[in-house]
Amino acid sequence: MERKRTIVWDDPQINKRDAVSSISGLDYLRAIRDGKISPPPVAKLIGYRIKEVDHGFAVFELRPGEHHYNPFATVHGGILSTLLDTTMTAAVLTTLPQNITCSTVEVKVNFIKPVSAESKLVRCEARTIHIGRKLATVEGRIKGGNDELYAHGVSTCLIFKVG
Repeated sequence: MERKRTIVWDDPQINKRDAVSSISGLDYLRAIRDGKISPPPVAKLIGYRIKEVDHGFAVFELRPGEHHYNPFATVHGGILSTLLDTTMTAAVLTTLPQNITCSTVEVKVNFIKPVSAESKLVRCEARTIHIGRKLATVEGRIKGGNDELYAHGVSTCLIFKVG
């Protein structure tokens, strides 16, 4: 049986980070979490959402579904990598003041156990390791409801002025 999924999103130019550069990264992410700023289109496409953010820390959640599946009927590694990358970059962003942002330079992911729709809800937690003037390092973990580890990763982000 054919399945169908419809994705709706808001204009990304209106809510992009440099359009609201008058607020800190933490305030920007809190505004997305609280529904005051629309999430980026990729969040709608993949289905993750911000659960928690604080200085140097971020938590995103994803409810895995078969629309995330690879040919082996498990969640594609690219989806899990995207979840890790997003959460780790968000953790770095929480430390940055207005007019300063970041972008991923490198990401390394280790897949521990397959994720499927039966996993119900997965939680990705990320914490910064080091925030420098130009580079930041961060680590993240994707876990299931019973604290079971599915994947973990580390990332390096470039820090730069907006505009």
